[in-house]
Amino acid sequence: MPKVVLAYSGGLDTSIIIPWLKENYGYEVIAMAADLGQGEELAPLREKAVKTGASKIYIEDVQREFVEDYIYPTLKAGAVYEGKYLLGTSMARPLIAKKLVEIARKEGAEAIAHGATGKGNDQVRFELAVKALAPDLKVIAPWREWDIRSREDAVDYAGARGIPVPVTKARPYSMDRNLWHLSHEGADLEDPWNEPQDDMLVLITPPHKAPDKPTYVTLDFEQGIPVKLDGETLDPAALIQKLNAVAGANGVGIVDMVENRLVGMKSRGIYETPAGTVLFAAHREMELLTLDRATLHFKEGVALRYAELVYDGVWFAPLREALDAFVDSTQRTVTGTVVMKLYKGNCSPAGARSPYSLYDQELSTFSRDEIYNQRDAEGFINLFGLPLKVRAMMEQKAGLR
Repeated sequence: MPKVVLAYSGGLDTSIIIPWLKENYGYEVIAMAADLGQGEELAPLREKAVKTGASKIYIEDVQREFVEDYIYPTLKAGAVYEGKYLLGTSMARPLIAKKLVEIARKEGAEAIAHGATGKGNDQVRFELAVKALAPDLKVIAPWREWDIRSREDAVDYAGARGIPVPVTKARPYSMDRNLWHLSHEGADLEDPWNEPQDDMLVLITPPHKAPDKPTYVTLDFEQGIPVKLDGETLDPAALIQKLNAVAGANGVGIVDMVENRLVGMKSRGIYETPAGTVLFAAHREMELLTLDRATLHFKEGVALRYAELVYDGVWFAPLREALDAFVDSTQRTVTGTVVMKLYKGNCSPAGARSPYSLYDQELSTFSRDEIYNQRDAEGFINLFGLPLKVRAMMEQKAGLR
């Protein structure tokens, strides 16, 4: 019997895909769930997958790989999609696809399958990764083939086969959780006029219910990578988990966004990214202290392109690897300590220092100094403004002004 490896989350879509693959393709279905730090969601998966019809399930702990090989490069690049989205789902999909390919090779499977819809970005992210890593493998995307057209249809399909699912017709939110974030889409959120309700939030305390006193956290970076939280050296995943708890308790990290999907439409999502919000802000503060103006400004352009590559699923590509080489070269001096103030949803810097700081207090001071000759500014301005002066003289001579 031919085999297929399914990216399995235990959610609505992947729960019904197992029997669908058996009924329509005659495959032996092997489920694979990636442990990306989603916690208690993984506990029932092993029993549930087998009861639903999978011959076996792999649960792969990839938390450290996720942080070190996906989150950290994106953080160092400063990549934020459309100024808001910290790419929590986007970064995870290439890693899941990589593990699907590894298990397909191990099991001798001829295909992999995923539960991404034909309207979404994830289908692209999964399939581009498979094309880059295993172009011979067949990819099956049931949402592009079956007659199911809505979440409600999917709930009905599951009910007819006695498959328990974590959503109902009354609250059919689509959620994706990992160590970095938790996303919410669907139902009343599909109307951008609707404000998200407090009871939707899982990782974050609603800002108006957060403590009335600010919390300060200290982050130490080494070459752009966070290594300590409040002076404690922590495993990469543990640092994010601990910071998630602290930032979340202070209402930090809620993003309400209408974004441009790769497939051409706009969608609305609510993202909870407490630790990521603090880390991006702290990392940015560290770069402002340690990078020269030309490098910092050029890197801002790189960050935009990097974010698009990650969002679009073009992870295993020469351009991203080349950009990584540039980014890593900029991070050699991004080392030091940043204090962040967390208060009722706000996250702001409260202090920064680095042995590689380019900030010189003697140069910058408004008090008397002995090293800056203010008369030098006159010649600089004359030369810097010369093109403007020449153009203005021409316009006067030509009667244009």
